[in-house]
Amino acid sequence: MGCVHSKNFEPVNHVVSRRHNNNEKASSTSSSSSFNSPPAYDQDMKLDLHSSNPSPILTEPHGINNPKAALRQERVHHLSESFNADPKNRMVQNAAHSLDFTTLITNREVMIADNHTFNTKIPIESMVTNQKSSGRCWIFAALNVFRVEVMKKYNLEEFELSQGYLFFWDKFEKSNWFLECMIDLRDRDVNDRVVQHLLKEPVNDGGQWDMLVNLVERYGVVPKALYPESFSSSSSGKLNNLVISKLRDHAVVLRRMAALGRSIEELRAEKDKCLKEIYNILAITLGEPPKKPFTWSFRNKDKKYFEFQNVTPQSYFRDHVGYPVADTISIVNDPRNKTMALYTVQYLGNISGGQPIRYVNAPIDDLKALAIKKLSSGKPVWFGADVGKYLQRDAGILDPKVFQYDLAFNVSFNMTKAERLIHGESLMTHAMVFTGVHLDEHGKPVRWRVENSWGDVGGDKGYLTMSDAWFSEFVYQVVLEKAITPKKYLDVLEQEVHVLPAYDPMGALA
Repeated sequence: MGCVHSKNFEPVNHVVSRRHNNNEKASSTSSSSSFNSPPAYDQDMKLDLHSSNPSPILTEPHGINNPKAALRQERVHHLSESFNADPKNRMVQNAAHSLDFTTLITNREVMIADNHTFNTKIPIESMVTNQKSSGRCWIFAALNVFRVEVMKKYNLEEFELSQGYLFFWDKFEKSNWFLECMIDLRDRDVNDRVVQHLLKEPVNDGGQWDMLVNLVERYGVVPKALYPESFSSSSSGKLNNLVISKLRDHAVVLRRMAALGRSIEELRAEKDKCLKEIYNILAITLGEPPKKPFTWSFRNKDKKYFEFQNVTPQSYFRDHVGYPVADTISIVNDPRNKTMALYTVQYLGNISGGQPIRYVNAPIDDLKALAIKKLSSGKPVWFGADVGKYLQRDAGILDPKVFQYDLAFNVSFNMTKAERLIHGESLMTHAMVFTGVHLDEHGKPVRWRVENSWGDVGGDKGYLTMSDAWFSEFVYQVVLEKAITPKKYLDVLEQEVHVLPAYDPMGALA
């Protein structure tokens, strides 16, 4: 699952290993349990149902087919009588027939309280960017953090770095990552839960902060003028479908070769054929990234002219952006698991050989205190959250009380944050940037100013206001520079990492 775009909006320590053959050394991790043998294929490449290793025999569920479980007409009749006995239900029904029902239940008091004024703001804000019909929020949010450094350094009024440039390389690297996962999992049954999880969406637009670090470390960044948007970067659905189909096609080929006992070298040679096709697809739809040193020229707010020659994407990031991207730390709030502990998610990443995903789990109040500290120093904060929850988009308000479901529907929602994660009700879906916070007389946060990437419509020219209660329930991650992070969090990075399963909600891509 990738991040929400502007048009829409298991146990820890689960260490998994696989069997190995003589063509590759065994993984350094081990497990007390063994996995199924490779699937047996017949000449038509269908799963051989006569294999000596059949899948478990399934049985039909009995409870839900019990006559006592069925809805009875008399029960439906009783529910209808109860509904119509309350005149309020009929009034709301009439209104909801022609209106968005959330308009009817929007809380006026919350709309007034969650205003767009803040007593703590970073000194430089820019026009809100627009990811359009794509899931690139994590890239937009990171580049919105980076551009502050460039704007401050050169006194610029407006400025954007190229989101499409990192999008190209992320899509290409993720394709390689997926194919390497298929090679690594070649001995697993195709119906294995991890294999099916990866096949469900081999690549998408979303990402995690450490993936961004990997991209920037390897490929640098460029100004948007050097690599502008294309149709497929702004509306990525058809491109994604094409790439995903091609990757699944090659996953079948790789599994077929593995079942025939082909070596790792032969599998990777086949992988390279797929990557050639993927590169061609990306180059045609997005345009090839700059291959030669470029010249960057511009005038600042004072009309002063600047020109820099023989610039590469890597030197551009180093010399003109200068953000310490490699020296950052991701602090998350996962109330299901132990705090002040280090976590990762199995098979989550984008660049083979790059920095692995690492989270330091901490209480939610720690995330708030750390974000306030950074904002008070005048710097923005990248964060990840579940943006689809309790968002009044026109007003640009995120607040768990913004919609009064109890008044219209007589319903309430009572799950804790941990229960929402466990039961599939919430996970990180979107990355944005904090640029301000309003503190009360005791220094406690009341509301937060959020730079989104859905354009300048809604809220305060595209900026949102988030209540502190919403932060508690739906913010999952903040990123800080290590230089301003207290030592106790940095020490956690030296701990043994707890591995969450590939399908864990903390592996969701913003």
